[in-house]
Amino acid sequence: MTGATLQAIRYQRGTLEIIDQLLLPHETLYIPISTLALGHDAIKTMKVRGAPAIAIVAALTLAVVLVDSTTIASGRLSTAQGAVAFIEESLEFLKTSRPTAVNLFDAAHKLAKGVRMAGAVTSASGQDVVNKYLELSEKMLEEDVKDNMNIGRFGAEYILKVWKGGDDLRVITHCNTGSLATAGYGTALGIIRALAGQQKLTHAYCTETRPYNQGSRLTAYELVYEKIPSTLITDSMASALLAQNPDKIAAIVVGADRVAANGDTANKIGTYQLAITARYHNIPFIVAAPSTSVDLNIASGKEIHIEVRPAVEVTTLRGPVVEVESISKGSNDVVFKTSNNGQDVVAETIAVAARGIGVWNPSFDVTPAELISAVVTEKGVVLKEDGVQQFDMKAFLTSH
Repeated sequence: MTGATLQAIRYQRGTLEIIDQLLLPHETLYIPISTLALGHDAIKTMKVRGAPAIAIVAALTLAVVLVDSTTIASGRLSTAQGAVAFIEESLEFLKTSRPTAVNLFDAAHKLAKGVRMAGAVTSASGQDVVNKYLELSEKMLEEDVKDNMNIGRFGAEYILKVWKGGDDLRVITHCNTGSLATAGYGTALGIIRALAGQQKLTHAYCTETRPYNQGSRLTAYELVYEKIPSTLITDSMASALLAQNPDKIAAIVVGADRVAANGDTANKIGTYQLAITARYHNIPFIVAAPSTSVDLNIASGKEIHIEVRPAVEVTTLRGPVVEVESISKGSNDVVFKTSNNGQDVVAETIAVAARGIGVWNPSFDVTPAELISAVVTEKGVVLKEDGVQQFDMKAFLTSH
């Protein structure tokens, strides 16, 4: 492992750039986010994804807009009341970009509360309110990285504590929960980074994560980038992998878009089936998530709204065109076709399903708390009481 991590979000006061994750892993391109519309589109179209990263990008999008006020209607920031109103309206708009990610709603709530308090001061000006927003949003960016590193540390400690195998310790992960899904380091992938950093991890397996392929496109990209020994598998291979390596897989570690008060967890589609096979094979199933992903306002996963995405994500695939003659059995060293100038990779979208077939494409599923071994947060590891099938997330967060 090199120790170098990707920087998916580049921010300096007044400017914001993000990696366009739709182009990964074949092209690394930073795109500027300078308006509310661009920020909303980046989240909605999944140029940026991952619950923590969505919240950070939304918050910083508005920060950039507030610094470059030329895009704001004249006079809206001239008074404290006007600035508060504009910020609240903007946050409400950004929240509509991704309804499942609780981090986005939590961040918007905290930011709105902070500016309302700043605006309530008798002598407050519009600029005072703007300054408070900038302070709060930039602090979120800084704290997210610190929280992720704590998640990695606590998660690695827990796995090493419960692992009864030998020196060959391997972990499976799903979707993408690394630097590309957060402000940096990652949650579930942060745990893998922490294990690798301690020289305790021998191998990581990442699932392809259909239909959007966040595992093959993004997690594999990060693992290769950081030189962590790793292997890509399709979603349907996980059970066979566990069956053939009963004494080597230490845990399945996943992230979370939303955790209910009882520990039920909404995460990328395919997470639930991994929890089922982990239980059958007696493998710890660990959820890694910042406390901001815990929604104490919902009692269980039954209350979590599941986003259903377009059918075209299932029926088509997009990627660079491969020179047929470069394909050899057992090798991934293919050659991409380039345009006439020899520089630009030719990308195409192809159909992979029968025309006319119906498609159901939920973006997430909900894993019941009874199938989850532990929830790792930046505050520590949440476990269930003996004989209890659910977590008491409120009690843990209150006491920590």
